[in-house]
Order: sequence, then structure tokens, then C-alpha cells
Amino acid sequence: MPTSNRVWKIVGLAGLVGVVATGALVARNERERRAYTPDEVRDRLQERLRAAEGESASGQEGRIVG
Repeated sequence: MPTSNRVWKIVGLAGLVGVVATGALVARNERERRAYTPDEVRDRLQERLRAAEGESASGQEGRIVG
């Protein structure tokens, strides 16, 4: 394999590793940021249920985004 191809392959792999590592850090920080207490989870679920019941009663269908 020519030397220039080998260099570009190494540079590409290093870039890929950097992207993966950054994604892992972002995901970890997002999980920490969204660490809800059990009471917060229960309140959010009950709120979504009330919203879904209200939509089904009015005949509207759609995804609940929460």
C-alpha cells in the first residue's frame, strides 16, 4: 500500500474515533441532564395520559411529544 494511502486511512480512522467519542460524551451528558426523580416521571406520565385522553375524546389523533 502506498504511504500516502496509509496516512489518509489513519487520519480517517482517527477522525471516526473522535466522532464516536464525542457522541458518547454527548449521550452521557444528556442522560445526566434528564435524570428525573420518580415523582417527576410519574407527574410527566400522568400529564401525557391526560393529554392523550383529551385528544381521543375530541376525535383527534396524533403523537404525543413529551
